[in-house]
Amino acid sequence: MAQSALPLPAARLGRAVRTAGAPTAVSGVVLLLPDGEADSHRRPSPLSYASQLPLARALARAGQEDGLAAHVVRYRCRGWNATAAHLAADAEWAVDEVVRRYGDVPVCLAGHGMGGRAALRAGGHAAVDSVLAMAPWLPEGGADGPDGPEPVKHLLGRQVLLVHGTNDARTDPELSFRLAERAKKTNRDTCRFEVHSDGHGLRQHRAEVMALAADFVRGSLFGRAYARPVADALAAPPPLGLRMPLAAGFGKSLRG
Repeated sequence: MAQSALPLPAARLGRAVRTAGAPTAVSGVVLLLPDGEADSHRRPSPLSYASQLPLARALARAGQEDGLAAHVVRYRCRGWNATAAHLAADAEWAVDEVVRRYGDVPVCLAGHGMGGRAALRAGGHAAVDSVLAMAPWLPEGGADGPDGPEPVKHLLGRQVLLVHGTNDARTDPELSFRLAERAKKTNRDTCRFEVHSDGHGLRQHRAEVMALAADFVRGSLFGRAYARPVADALAAPPPLGLRMPLAAGFGKSLRG
């Protein structure tokens, strides 16, 4: 007799990442959404969770004075799974859990790969202030895709930043540009940075990507002044603000 499929485990938040000396009260939260797969009901790989911890620590350090807490979301399973959109549903659950734990604090959804798509899809949650999508996996075909166009109108009122390596062989950078282009039409607070010669993991320019993420999170959640390139990208009309190059040394020589 074939065994019936086991129910998916519940989604949960990883332990809060905070730094010594941070204020006791949490004043803002960034939720890290790991990469996943298009179709799979297998449990997430521990490596996908661990891969987000360095960024979580970097963001917690950068936002220490602001009372920022970072959590890496542990999905029920590793797959998006078509219309079930499990990763987006888990991201929405995670935002609800943040509200339950911390109250009315600003929230940023920051995802990589399939987690980037989850961040964009769940960004319409009422408690979400900003969305950071790094090398987001998006369905092929744009408006002609099998599931129709990826929604963007729900991002109105959020600060939105997409980051993509130009040599990404896993997720097409052109698809994230097209989505950013559509999003910009309804939400002017949208920008996109290109990391030239970098791949899906954004490892070649890791320091610059982390500095960009920290600048965006602090600016979007706590009203800190954005670095000049970010402010320029948000203000520039398309396509300029959607193909902004991430310069070497970002976070060191380009502030102000």
